[in-house]
Amino acid sequence: MKKMLIALVAISTVLVSCKGEKKEKVEAKEEVKVEKTVALNNVDLSASLLNWKGTKPGGAHNGTAALKEGSLLVKKGEIVSGEFVIDMGSIKNLDIKDAKYGAKLVGHLTSADFFDVATYPTSKFVITSVEKKDAALAVTGNLTIKDVTKSITIPATLTEVDGVPTFKSETFNIDRADFNVKYGSKKFFDNLKDKFINDLVEMSFEVKLKS
Repeated sequence: MKKMLIALVAISTVLVSCKGEKKEKVEAKEEVKVEKTVALNNVDLSASLLNWKGTKPGGAHNGTAALKEGSLLVKKGEIVSGEFVIDMGSIKNLDIKDAKYGAKLVGHLTSADFFDVATYPTSKFVITSVEKKDAALAVTGNLTIKDVTKSITIPATLTEVDGVPTFKSETFNIDRADFNVKYGSKKFFDNLKDKFINDLVEMSFEVKLKS
């Protein structure tokens, strides 16, 4: 009986822990001032993109956005500087099979409710420093979405195949409220009940240089 009670307590503890588990977001700090770097425009735009995923109670949507332009300066296998300009008008949804519904979602994401692409056609990530951490890199950069720029640090790797470097970040979570994206956010609106949209947005970069 005593062993059974101990087992039940252990199981209950695990369940509570899992239920209360939250995704960690990258800390958004004050923008880091950097000197303007020379635009290399050496990123292969056809092979580079930003992945995204948003969630809400009972569901999620994911997709991509293309890069409009990009530069990544690599010397002796190390990142010196980089800048990725994201074409917000290229946002795509990948999980909705119904084309009409998918287009409706993309239309809403690009509207003034979310990213207001008519006013802010691009977002940007500018690398300001890189630190080695074991087999990975801690890449710090200024992320600009809409009219807000914050410094964030994301985990990433730099690999090289046939002399062509590829930058890949692991999935990281930003808080869209930090960037003034308000629609369906409990940080801006009360009484949303289960109609809210989670503030955390998953992102990851895949950036390949031209061969």
